[in-house]
Amino acid sequence: MVAVPKAVDTSPSVRGGRIDIDRVSHQFDLANGPLQVLDDVTLHAKPGEFVALLGPSGCGKSTLLRLVAGLEPPTVGTLSHNGASITRPDPSRIVVFQDPTLYPWRTVWDNVALGLQARGLLKTQRHRVDDALRLVGLNEFAKAFPHQLSGGMAQRVALARALVNDPSLLILDEPLGKLDSLTRITMQTELVDLWQRAGFTSLLVTHDVEEALFMAQRVVVFSGRPARIKAELINDLPYPRHRGDPRLVELRRQALALLGLDATW
Repeated sequence: MVAVPKAVDTSPSVRGGRIDIDRVSHQFDLANGPLQVLDDVTLHAKPGEFVALLGPSGCGKSTLLRLVAGLEPPTVGTLSHNGASITRPDPSRIVVFQDPTLYPWRTVWDNVALGLQARGLLKTQRHRVDDALRLVGLNEFAKAFPHQLSGGMAQRVALARALVNDPSLLILDEPLGKLDSLTRITMQTELVDLWQRAGFTSLLVTHDVEEALFMAQRVVVFSGRPARIKAELINDLPYPRHRGDPRLVELRRQALALLGLDATW
């Protein structure tokens, strides 16, 4: 297993995994009958690409991420990672949720080490915990406990816990949703920086139009439930990006129009 890289790169490497979602539909079997949440979704993410999924709340975006993570199988269709069918969770595909879910009785270092410990690799791979903490800028807080951290720092620990597994795909399910606005803006830049350094492929679910456009190379806009792909917006602006860039303003207008919100801007 390759260690988390220390060197800073100016662009994403091609080390990230390829994700193929083909004709996927999904439903939940509820007491009062089936509830369809995804309808014939086909989506491909190239190795090292940053893709954001944008759509109304409850439309099925997070469900799609669960399928990609292998947490449950689709009702219809196929999903694959580097050509292999996704049938179960795997350390190469890591999910970072909105809540960091840190164990309060474990130090920052010990929280980050969980994945390696569970796989029996910690004894020989301890350096990867230090590498991951260094990558997110928390090496000086290795001995701190979660209650001593700010919200943004706690989310950095969650990111380090994901990166220590050296994933080829990082799945981000509203990871900044509970942060205050200033911390959220800072973390958006830091996440992009992490993506560029580590070279993983990234799938981000967010309800924040500006966040999606600021961070991702491609924004996939979904309809209401059951989620169907309405459009894909390509953002070819180089990094680092500036939020007032006219291209971002135009893309925001297009995204809001697709979501039926353009009349408010």
